[in-house]
Amino acid sequence: MKKKPQNKNGFFERFASKVTKAAGSTNAFIGAFLLVLTWAISGPIFDYSETWQLVINTGTTIITFLMVFLIQKAQNKDSLAIQLKLNELVASNELSSNSLVDIEDMTEEEMKIIQKYYRRLSELAKKEKSIKTSHSIAEAQELHDRKHKSNTKSKTKT
Repeated sequence: MKKKPQNKNGFFERFASKVTKAAGSTNAFIGAFLLVLTWAISGPIFDYSETWQLVINTGTTIITFLMVFLIQKAQNKDSLAIQLKLNELVASNELSSNSLVDIEDMTEEEMKIIQKYYRRLSELAKKEKSIKTSHSIAEAQELHDRKHKSNTKSKTKT
């Protein structure tokens, strides 16, 4: 007898995933558009009363309120999955800096410092003939310094 595959996700996670996928579909947009169109057409029937206006306002407010949480739940999961995939790539490459594996846990100030290093790396890489010349700030700086010293020595000899 075969075992039924277990879905490891909890009820809310499965529900949130299905709702966000459905809400982003063409059918959901068409349904929402038809609902608003029906409401607008029914305006003269209800003499554009306050109750008629309250129906659409209340409905859209409730749906928006609930969708914010469902969409945020789905985005959090997607964001975590992307972070983990990137962490795997960083960790598996022997030439990459493992200090970036947990970058999402760093403060914004720490991230700005790292950003400055990468800007510097970009500046150094632009000076090279090939973008494949170096892979880290330290190596790029060392290579640049060696070339600069070599160029300086050859200029002083001539």
